[in-house]
Order: sequence, then structure tokens, then C-alpha cells
Amino acid sequence: MTNPFESTDHSYHVLVNEEGQYSLWPAFAEVPGGWDVVLRDADRDAALDYVEAHWTDMRPLSLVRVMDGEN
Repeated sequence: MTNPFESTDHSYHVLVNEEGQYSLWPAFAEVPGGWDVVLRDADRDAALDYVEAHWTDMRPLSLVRVMDGEN
């Protein structure tokens, strides 16, 4: 059995949470609470390309705010 998080045969969603963190998620699986779909039904390479283009700062947003002096 192939791991659905690594399979090139599955369709994926790209998810993002309130901290600005991204995740690839198998399209057949229910999206977990606290995550929003920002790209639907993409092949794995397209989903990874999306994450690479949009997740340019790996720090959680709460840390970014603290470091920028926001409260």
C-alpha cells in the first residue's frame, strides 16, 4: 500500500492554518479542523509547487508578529 501523502497517483489539496503553515492533504480525506483549502484537486507536483511559491517564510505568523513588535 502506498502512503497517500507521498503518492503521485492521488489528487491533493493544499491547506493552510491560522499560523500560515501549509500542508499537502489527500483530496479523498476529510480536511481537519483549523485548516482551510487554498488549492483543490491538484496533482502532487502542482501542490508542491504551490506550497513552494506561497510559503516563503517558515516562521509561524504569531512569531512573525512578535519579532515585528506587534502584539
